[in-house]
Amino acid sequence: MTETSQTSLMQRMLDYANRPDPYPLYEELRRTPVRREEDGTYLVGTYREIVQLLHDPRLSSDARNRPDGGAGAGEGDGMSFSFILLDPPEHDLLRRLAMRHFGPPHRPAFLDGLRADMARIVRERIDAFAGRHEVDIVDALAYPFPVTVICDVLGVPHEDEPLFHEWVEEIIQPGEATGPVDLEARRKRAEQVISKARDYFAGLAEERRQAPRDDMLSGLVTDDGPEGRMSEDDMLNTAVLLLIAGHETTVNMIGNGTLTLLRHPEVIERLRREPQLIARVFEELIRYDSPVQFVPFRTTVADVEVGGTTIPKNAAVTLVLGSGNRDPAFCADPDRFDPDREEREHLGFGGGIHYCFGAPLARMETQVALGELVRRLENPRLVNDPPPYRRNAFLRGPRHLQVAFDGVRD
Repeated sequence: MTETSQTSLMQRMLDYANRPDPYPLYEELRRTPVRREEDGTYLVGTYREIVQLLHDPRLSSDARNRPDGGAGAGEGDGMSFSFILLDPPEHDLLRRLAMRHFGPPHRPAFLDGLRADMARIVRERIDAFAGRHEVDIVDALAYPFPVTVICDVLGVPHEDEPLFHEWVEEIIQPGEATGPVDLEARRKRAEQVISKARDYFAGLAEERRQAPRDDMLSGLVTDDGPEGRMSEDDMLNTAVLLLIAGHETTVNMIGNGTLTLLRHPEVIERLRREPQLIARVFEELIRYDSPVQFVPFRTTVADVEVGGTTIPKNAAVTLVLGSGNRDPAFCADPDRFDPDREEREHLGFGGGIHYCFGAPLARMETQVALGELVRRLENPRLVNDPPPYRRNAFLRGPRHLQVAFDGVRD
């Protein structure tokens, strides 16, 4: 059955005051599998129903299927025309063409080959903490590290990397808006920056056509595979998407992960004794406090029955992944952080055909960053708890994370 709220639950979940701890609201959401808000949007927060809808082709990701024609979906964030906002067969083709140059089966060793450079970058960042006894982990590590990595993946020259730090910050600003007027101004600025990034990638792509290198952009513009190459427009959209998505979620994974570990010092001590445990710790971290809290902008293209409710055709649907990950029907005692948990089929990277393209890269980056922080910081502890969070409710994470420590190990 559905439940209609007189006070919008979605608005309460988006309220910045609830950013540090949205989980009591998710518990309220899960009281019914499908909740209809007053504006006609359907919220789904239970694990089983989210999984069902992530795999249901009647739930469209294509913004053109929305009743408003997609107004606002992905605007100002570089994702408006990327394949994550498309349905099959367009989505499937573009994703396959991108994956050929990113990972298995065509480049099985590509990501593993980045691990040594990732470790070097993180070590250098932590080396700079020497002589200090407090640092903002977000500004000093979680924010700059993924930008450097995604630039390496795409093939951006190191001397141009500062541009990308600036552009990423501008592109993600619509998610930090404080109201409609502010949102519009931030969107316009983000669109201008996206245009600059596309122009940059167009020039770099032309260089790579003439002199290919071992990077993803070279692969995209020289692909001679059986399905052909991406169009110029699709290639530019994909490059901007990877710049944003390859950075933003990882920043929040590292921030949320550091925060959770510092709240559980017994796990830090265990990781120092058992560094190989980092893989299990990571999976529990992303279940426990996922950076991607919502999957919005989905539209039913036919009536869909789920959780005892029929969601009608042309309805807007939001999947609340952060709620599904804490569903007691999915795992026992879900509000407890437990690296030994056996239930590992979390929703931290979504699911279905839109399962996070960059999940293998994000896993590796976060494990490397957290592993080095745990190993090298002596007696790390939180300065502020809770820390100040970013305004963005969809990609949730601390804006700053001040950590005090006694020293830095070699």
